[in-house]
Amino acid sequence: MLSRHFPTALGLGDEGQCHHKSRCHSRVSWEQPLSSSGWLRGPSFPTVVTVAGFDGAMGPLWLCLLILAALFGPTAPQDLGSSVFVFPRESQSAHVQVTATLEKPLNNFTVCLKSYTDLTRPYSLFSYATRKQSNEILLFKPKPGQYDFNVGNKFLSFTVPEVVGGVEHVCVSWESSTGIVRFWFNGKPWPRKGLQKGYTVGVPASILLGQDQDSFGGGFDAQQSFVGEISSVYMWDMGISTLEAVSAMYDTPGQTPIFGWKNFPYKIVGEVYLKP
Repeated sequence: MLSRHFPTALGLGDEGQCHHKSRCHSRVSWEQPLSSSGWLRGPSFPTVVTVAGFDGAMGPLWLCLLILAALFGPTAPQDLGSSVFVFPRESQSAHVQVTATLEKPLNNFTVCLKSYTDLTRPYSLFSYATRKQSNEILLFKPKPGQYDFNVGNKFLSFTVPEVVGGVEHVCVSWESSTGIVRFWFNGKPWPRKGLQKGYTVGVPASILLGQDQDSFGGGFDAQQSFVGEISSVYMWDMGISTLEAVSAMYDTPGQTPIFGWKNFPYKIVGEVYLKP
């Protein structure tokens, strides 16, 4: 059995709970595996691990296991700055897993991101699946000049200028009470539409970049995989204004997101690279 002792300098109690709202987000937690029997929770900080039966001394085997977990497990949230995720080739497995844990169902949300690709075939950008619904939230591009947005496996489309090989920034927000969807393309608002009035987006969720989930955390199709660069990914549990959408495009949002490029919790699976 593992016991974990965390310092309180970051405002975290014995169970990793946040006591300073300015230093962590109450709606989100992050997990990083130590081994099959234990988890580290919360942002990255110095940790003392004691192994029962070793009187506080860590054997070489346990030390190796902890080093491997740190190398290959999910990373703690970090500021990705001007970095981008590079998806170099078509793949049936490569993706980025967003390791934030949403604790409450969503009646409102906004997703923003940048993409850079010369693909002309269909591809998925942002996929949020639950065990009951694989297309709980999906931002999908079926062809140049069109974005499809899914909530609860129902979708609507937005027509945008055809730009192949250029950086595109999009934000999309949805509110349950009216079903109104707002869409911004490169900071410009598009006409509002309606989708899934009264619906609630479920949890827990598997949130991925670069693949379309046809099952919880899987069911990928290489012909719908993303090839190119993704960056400036944000998600809020509320709607945002046009000013905020523009701010997100420049990575200077005023509203605190559930997760964002300045505090992005992720795990790379397969051939994806984080590059400046």
